[in-house]
Amino acid sequence: MRKPYILLAAVLVCAALQFPSRNGMAEQAGAPALTVSLAQPGQRDWPETVPASGWLKPWQDAIIASETSGLRITDVLVDVGSVVKKGQTLVRLSQDSVLAEFRKQEAAVVTAKANLAKATANADRARQLRSSGAVSAEKITEYFADEQTATASLASEEAALDGAKIKLAQTTITAVDDGLITSRSANLGAVVSTGTELFRLVRQQRVEWQAEVSARHLPRISEGLKATINGPDGLQIEGKVRLVGPSVSTDTSRAIVYVALPADIRPRIGLYVMGNIELQTTPALTVPETAIVFRDGISYVFTSGEGQRVRRIRVETGRRNNGEVEIVAGIDRSSKVVTAGGAFLSDNDLVKVAETH
Repeated sequence: MRKPYILLAAVLVCAALQFPSRNGMAEQAGAPALTVSLAQPGQRDWPETVPASGWLKPWQDAIIASETSGLRITDVLVDVGSVVKKGQTLVRLSQDSVLAEFRKQEAAVVTAKANLAKATANADRARQLRSSGAVSAEKITEYFADEQTATASLASEEAALDGAKIKLAQTTITAVDDGLITSRSANLGAVVSTGTELFRLVRQQRVEWQAEVSARHLPRISEGLKATINGPDGLQIEGKVRLVGPSVSTDTSRAIVYVALPADIRPRIGLYVMGNIELQTTPALTVPETAIVFRDGISYVFTSGEGQRVRRIRVETGRRNNGEVEIVAGIDRSSKVVTAGGAFLSDNDLVKVAETH
């Protein structure tokens, strides 16, 4: 008689293991999926921004070239990367032939002065004897003409001496402004010709961002607006719009905006960087970036619903700043948004709301 009871008890135990009690199922269904914190969207005043990208280039390039020809380079005193001051000597050219010409011209000036002194003395005597008739009128005229010729000859020789001084000065090539040497083509022993480029420098070490922006934004961009550049190594650089380009590219429908950078910040020239140009300030409805959930390329937030259940709401996002993101559409100021952990939630999940202090 015991065996039927034992079999019945075993069946009941198996049924209990396979089919939980209603109370147990209810407890499992009512367990919160996650403990979350809620927050209402914030109201911020943020500037509208225009995205831009472009090259870091010199504010102005200065070309240092030879002003004379036929002379050999005897000294090169700077190299690429050198910071120079205005008037600093960069290159020296051979002076032998120029000095010889200079000394020859100095002697010519001395001779011209002597000739003028002699002609002046003769002319002075002629003036004194003109009324006496001791000297013929023809001779007097000749003395006066010699004086004028000697005066003109001296002026000519002095001008030639000035030219020789200039040519001598041109054998020392100096920096035209403070700046940074970015290229060098001056080589020791090379014979230069007039106009030969020897160096190129960035004037005053000033670097600017030549940012390309869409032509549709141009009416709202003006000089003095703030710009932020995402520089190398994650460094953000702030500058100001110096000039808005007067033309638009027919190929890209974009224009160049010239952004001046602070004088004490000198990023490497030639980098292609991205950034933003700030326009006027407007209100923005914002939530923490951690509240945004991306699924299939769409942005969502979870908001508190009835009975501590959450609703998944599709939103449109806008500007971002300091860990917050603007919500353009989808929720309003009265919504209560799950601030973090939304990636682990589904629509209509039961949650536990953490107490705020």
